[in-house]
Amino acid sequence: MIAYLDTHAALWLATGNVKRIGSRALTLIEKADLLLPPMVLLELEYLHELNRSRLRARDILSKLEHEVGLRVCKLAFAEVAAAALDEKWTRDPFDRMIVAQARANGLAPLVSGDEQIAAHYPRTVW
Repeated sequence: MIAYLDTHAALWLATGNVKRIGSRALTLIEKADLLLPPMVLLELEYLHELNRSRLRARDILSKLEHEVGLRVCKLAFAEVAAAALDEKWTRDPFDRMIVAQARANGLAPLVSGDEQIAAHYPRTVW
């Protein structure tokens, strides 16, 4: 089984701040093959540029690749963008693309503590 990580889940996992991650999500993280939407990489770098994260996106990715076997999803951008056209519940381009990535890949589980995402994506796990 695969599961996607959203931005905060990836950041908290990389920084060892697992107490902020829900117990159901931690169980899924331990069992699933973890994928990262490419949009999460962009948002992680954006947070670093805004000084809201000390770690650069590439450093987070490298750490999680080695520690938990995380891989960046290779689903075609055109397919994800087409799915994102139907995510009209948000104007946040990051959330829109992250949810679309999971939806386009067979409604895969998405590890996210974001209440807005959970309200609109039925496979959100936290």
